[in-house]
Amino acid sequence: MKKTVLAIAATFAMSMPALAADPAVGLWKTQVDDGAYAHVAMRECGTKVCGVIARTFNDTGEYKSPNLGKTIVINMQPDGKGNYAGKVWRPSNNKIYIGKINLNGNSLKLSGCIAGGLLCSKQTWTRIK
Repeated sequence: MKKTVLAIAATFAMSMPALAADPAVGLWKTQVDDGAYAHVAMRECGTKVCGVIARTFNDTGEYKSPNLGKTIVINMQPDGKGNYAGKVWRPSNNKIYIGKINLNGNSLKLSGCIAGGLLCSKQTWTRIK
């Protein structure tokens, strides 16, 4: 009986589609900002997307920044059409801004804004994997 139940459970589990990860999930390379850039690991955080600094680089190569492991993309809520809204942290001045993402394939356009979105600084990140 146990074997039959296990066989039915295994068949059922294999027939269910795997839950797809959010399209923004993956490893992304930032643009250079204040002489350095990073690889950011984007992952799901509940129903939202967050990004953590995984590696850091400057003109001499990879280095151990004090920002490693810190969250740079904060609680981005997807709209299902490639747009996200949340917050972003800029390490160079330690400020958090209104954040927006527009995702198009392997290109992620990120903006950090003040004044209700009237003044924004933008970067385009490229997918590493």
